[in-house]
Amino acid sequence: MFLIKNTKKISSRIRRKVRIRQRLSQAKEHKPRISIFKSNMHTYAQIIDDLSGRTIVSASTLEKEVVDQISSLKEVVAKEKNQTDKSKVAESKKSMAAARAVGVVLAKRALAQNVHEVIFDRNGFIYAGRVKAIADGARDGGLKF
Repeated sequence: MFLIKNTKKISSRIRRKVRIRQRLSQAKEHKPRISIFKSNMHTYAQIIDDLSGRTIVSASTLEKEVVDQISSLKEVVAKEKNQTDKSKVAESKKSMAAARAVGVVLAKRALAQNVHEVIFDRNGFIYAGRVKAIADGARDGGLKF
């Protein structure tokens, strides 16, 4: 029962992913895209140039630079959630603060590579939670969508 439900969930995400990718490829002007992936434990993001087929920059919660920035972003996430006690905001690698840190680090690296404008590819995931936090972090870091 669980396996059938899980495969339906994954196949639905893949169908959404294909529809999103088709819409992005029909864009009039070429821009690199931010592709994200979230697993049960970690969050990953990369900026891809589809014309050359290569990854320009990437960031994930597996990196030390991102982990160091998570604690500094706890206050921002607590403020957005309207929580007065920032200790309630999780410091885990699958938290909103961690996803926002991934976005900030990705934006900083992209600006160093002279990438200023991108297209956001949510990769079939719903635009809420960690996906939205990555986008907000990238915007805070200086990327334009």
